[in-house]
Order: sequence, then structure tokens, then C-alpha cells
Amino acid sequence: VSTVISESQRQQLEAVSYSSRYALGLFYKVGRGIDVPWAMWYISNHPCLRFVALDSRKRNAESPEVGPSVVVHTTVAFGSEHLRSDPAEVQQLILGHLEKLVPSLPTPVSIKCHKWTYSQVTRAVPNCPGQMILHIQPLLICGGDGFTHSSFDGCLDSAVSLVEAVKSHL
Repeated sequence: VSTVISESQRQQLEAVSYSSRYALGLFYKVGRGIDVPWAMWYISNHPCLRFVALDSRKRNAESPEVGPSVVVHTTVAFGSEHLRSDPAEVQQLILGHLEKLVPSLPTPVSIKCHKWTYSQVTRAVPNCPGQMILHIQPLLICGGDGFTHSSFDGCLDSAVSLVEAVKSHL
């Protein structure tokens, strides 16, 4: 049986690790006002909550036809601690923390709790230029933040590296 990737490449890819966290979406009916003075809030010192955003305001897309929504991301520590917990229980924990931090939030009409198992790269492929050529003929290249670091710059670095790798094989 022929394989596409080498044993060394397989080991490098398996060594990549990611942090975990939860994301919570709170959805409100059309016309419901959300009385907070910010579009987004990065919270550096909370045990559960890391980021809260009034999504439509953050995107400058508030509309009288669409109800507002709030997006919440938890800390990596909270995500790791509750990775195998019941999502309904995790949702209630997050909501409890959010209510204490932002008591003015109204009751949403809908809530979506999402376990984000692979959130951000904590250990990327070492000594990698933003991509890995898995096969030459046909050309098969993989890239992304697992080959750089989790940030917008890391994604751009990988994209540029992918383009250069493809160009060199044309």
C-alpha cells in the first residue's frame, strides 16, 4: 500500500496541538436593543470569559430587519477544564458568568453553545515555512495556522508560503 505522506511528515502533523474553548451565540428578536457601550470586549482576567461581542455592531451591520446577536468566547483554561462536560451544563455556566459581568443583557430568544475543540494552535509544526509539501505529482500541499501560529498574521504568512510553493512547482 502506497501512502501520500512520509512517516516523518505524519509524526510532525500528529504533534500539532490546539487549545479548546467554547463559543456561545445569543440571538435576540428584531428590534431588541442591547444596551452596552462597546461593540466588543476582550477580557484579560476572567476565569471563564475571554471575549464578548455585540456581533452586528462589531461588523457595523446593525439592521432593523435582523435581530442583534452576542458572541461569547471562553478562556482556554475553561475550555480545557470542560472539554468533556455536558454542553447544556457548560452553557449554563457561561451564561451565569456572562450575567454577572453584563447584567444589562436581555434574555435571548435562542442560544447556541458550540464546543470549539480545535480553537488555536498551541504547538505548530516545528521549523516549517507556513506549509508542507506532501506530494509532488500531483502537487499536494497543506497549510494554515498549524504551520505558523494562530493569528491573522500567521494565516497570512501561511497563505503567502502556499502561493510561493505552488509558484515554484508550476
